[in-house]
Amino acid sequence: MENKNGILLESGTNELEIVEFLIGENRFAINVIKVKEIIHPIVPTKVPHAHPYIEGIIELRGEVLPLIDLAKALGFGPSNNPAQDKYIVAEFNQQKVVFHVHNVTQIHRISWKQIEKPSQMYQGLESQIIGVVKLNGNMILLLDFEKIVVDINPQSGIHVERVKKLGKRERSNKKLIVAEDSPLLRKLLHDTLAEAGYVYVEFFENGEDALNYLQSIVQKGKPVESEVQLVITDIEMPQMDGHHLTKRIREDETLKHLPVIIFSSLITDDLRHKGERVGATAQVSKPEIAELVQMIDQHIL
Repeated sequence: MENKNGILLESGTNELEIVEFLIGENRFAINVIKVKEIIHPIVPTKVPHAHPYIEGIIELRGEVLPLIDLAKALGFGPSNNPAQDKYIVAEFNQQKVVFHVHNVTQIHRISWKQIEKPSQMYQGLESQIIGVVKLNGNMILLLDFEKIVVDINPQSGIHVERVKKLGKRERSNKKLIVAEDSPLLRKLLHDTLAEAGYVYVEFFENGEDALNYLQSIVQKGKPVESEVQLVITDIEMPQMDGHHLTKRIREDETLKHLPVIIFSSLITDDLRHKGERVGATAQVSKPEIAELVQMIDQHIL
């Protein structure tokens, strides 16, 4: 999709394309980078005792894929006009899933700066919204598709047990910073990194806040390596994404030697080149937390 549209061929521009779609009259969006294709509905095969959000399974080009009723997952009613329904075939977290939506409207190219963080009034730890975009007089909600999938299949999420399998760990005095917009994932990362011995971890909600923190260390006249030994960043974040954060770190003479590990659901064979282009030290796909810990060990111990 990236080459076909001729858009966003550069990594680290802090821009993205979103596919806008409808559930009822409500506008939602998914990052184009997650979308493999959009197809007309086909009749699914029902699966006995499946999760309530699972409509069934479909076969697509030889692959058997789960079909998620997104309206049901979001607490909305069924489609009023099934003839307009679409299936969005997506890939992230090293898996493919299909989302049943009520219509697909258009693709927008926007900056992460245009995406506002949801208010705490309606976004708790369990929120399914990662951002709000105001476009053409409409509000479009950017959904946390990873969270929706983990709600259906908890085994696909991050688990501290995977770190425990690495054996007894010594407490480390190394200092890490993590840029991650999901409150739930920040808590999970806090717990799993602590289990791995990394107790000095500073968390930021987006790449911009993380970069400002690093630059503030330099402005105080301190060598950044004395305060931070490694950066971990997600890719999809409001204000500044992880690719742009990595690019900015590499372009800064005082910061460029810091190891940067990208930890994201978007680390796939097709997309790994984006992180390489902006100078990531390593890239690990969520939810492989044990692999992340091993990468941290490798670069700062």
